Amino acid sequence: MEKPLQLYYPVRTLDRRELLPVGTCLTPETMTELVRSARAETFPTTRFMEYGTVAKDLLSYIDQPPYNHIFCNPTRTKAVFDSLQQVEFVQPLLDIYDYFKAQDPYTYRHILTVFALSRLLAQDLFDDRKELSTELVAASSHDIGKFCIPSAVYNKSTPLNEHDRMQLSHHAAAGYVLLSYFFQDSNHPAAITARDHHERCDGSGYPRGIALRNRIVEIVAVSDVFDALISTRPYRPCSYDLRTALEEVTSRALKGTISADVVRALINCNRKYQPHYTDCVLSHEQRGTPPPNNLYRGVTPCQDQPDC
Repeated sequence: MEKPLQLYYPVRTLDRRELLPVGTCLTPETMTELVRSARAETFPTTRFMEYGTVAKDLLSYIDQPPYNHIFCNPTRTKAVFDSLQQVEFVQPLLDIYDYFKAQDPYTYRHILTVFALSRLLAQDLFDDRKELSTELVAASSHDIGKFCIPSAVYNKSTPLNEHDRMQLSHHAAAGYVLLSYFFQDSNHPAAITARDHHERCDGSGYPRGIALRNRIVEIVAVSDVFDALISTRPYRPCSYDLRTALEEVTSRALKGTISADVVRALINCNRKYQPHYTDCVLSHEQRGTPPPNNLYRGVTPCQDQPDC
């Protein structure tokens, strides 16, 4: 039987209200009680893309390389934004986005671009549009638990020590608890994705070390890694160029850590004519050069995952 996930740090809301204390095991019974407690509260909901400057900000992010090419097909891009318009959040979650925008602009931009990229890739990887619409919200909040992590940890420019790694990995469990609470459902796709987006297909990820088999989480996981690679981070002053980033995710797919189908879809979105992902053959060829002074930020013995 799979060992339940344990909290090594408490999970608190943005207003510092403790939802679960340190040491809690996230058993089905614990999560059922958490969700039951949430039902005593009601919050107003707002369409995510109509909140504040979210839509304007996302449009500005995908207007920059390499996203301006990835989203160059107007029909496919319109389909992405039409579906994003359907996503709604309760106010406490929107407050967390406001926090990120003010205090952690990288995570704010990262969540939005992963949201849009995941939806674009899902166009090719999901045949059932109803299923896609139901699970779309999963991609919009994968890193929501990062506000529970001290900024000094995720902004650290030197290698992480063991305590740093434990704190960093906490964002997956924290996101699972927060989204289970605010969506009032511990099986909600957003909660599952927050918990599992650092799991890997070969079981080398965290926080539970399970073999990832959930397609929507696989899509978010690949989008998450790709966006982190092409972004400047404190532990990597220069971002990966596009070729090297695609070679890096291809290498991981060939090693079996992330989904090969999702990587094929990502590569085809970067091609001039954007053919169907099944036409893509992954290659071991490596012609790009990783940026200098790059520190991997994996939190497991498998140093194959930078912190995203």
